[in-house]
Amino acid sequence: MSARILNGNAIRDRIYVELAGEIASLASAGVRPGLAAVRVGDDPASKLYVNSKIAACEKLGLASFHITPPASTTTDELLTIVNELNDRDDVDGILVQMPLPKQIDSKKILDAVVPAKDVDGFHPVNVGNLVANRPALVACTPAGVMEILRRSNIPMEGANAVVIGRSDIVGKPMALLLLHANATVTICHSKSKDLPGIARRADIIVAAIGKAAMVTPDFVRPGATVIDVGQIVVKDAKQAERIFAKFPEKLQAFRNKGSVLAGDVHPEVVEVAGAYTPVPGGVGPLTIAMLMSNTVKAARMRRGLRAPAAAPARG
Repeated sequence: MSARILNGNAIRDRIYVELAGEIASLASAGVRPGLAAVRVGDDPASKLYVNSKIAACEKLGLASFHITPPASTTTDELLTIVNELNDRDDVDGILVQMPLPKQIDSKKILDAVVPAKDVDGFHPVNVGNLVANRPALVACTPAGVMEILRRSNIPMEGANAVVIGRSDIVGKPMALLLLHANATVTICHSKSKDLPGIARRADIIVAAIGKAAMVTPDFVRPGATVIDVGQIVVKDAKQAERIFAKFPEKLQAFRNKGSVLAGDVHPEVVEVAGAYTPVPGGVGPLTIAMLMSNTVKAARMRRGLRAPAAAPARG
């Protein structure tokens, strides 16, 4: 029996329909939410990521501002750009695309974004609000995972949830969000003993460790829900053959391109799990969707406007 595939693209599209209605409502009040994306230099991956975010803004009718200082930019110069965006009333969200060039103090830059415009949810004030379960802008990927679980009717209250990975961007906020949803949460990492044994007790596994196909079927209790946050480009032929031995279409894609996208979860987990997010097409689309949602939320919160009623969960 194969797992139910949790389709991130379909969930993203539902969220976009809801956001479009909220954006139209804000427009009638004279508000057009705006996102400023700052990309330093010409890193190809960063360019791709930012362009996809700008395209999502255009699709939804959000204002977008693309600021592209050169790779030689200093910390002080970038701080000036961020502070100018902090002061602009037409900018509700500020995104500084990582990684930044080595000469820039990334922490200083991220801390300079005012919490009310921190749509990545990285500022210590927003992290503190998340810990205290107060209204806040929450990191996009964990927030997207929660949307997948909620909208797929995966029970969280009382569930045993295991988060594999402890990063500030995914692992830690993910654990807090699940805890606030009344799950019993265990955080695991590279130093955890008997990781497969811990994971096998879980009703929900969130894999966010950044290692291709690390979560194998022996990590998964039959029927468990497995959320794969990983997005790793595999370029080694032996590794691709080892991971995708039972998936000839993936191997053919590797041979055609010389690379293939893998997650943290071994694809054979689909034979054990009850529900499963694919890579690509699972968590990835929700990360950008929640960035758009956070931008709209920031526009509303900055002006003291009431949030719309929550959408009902759907199967």
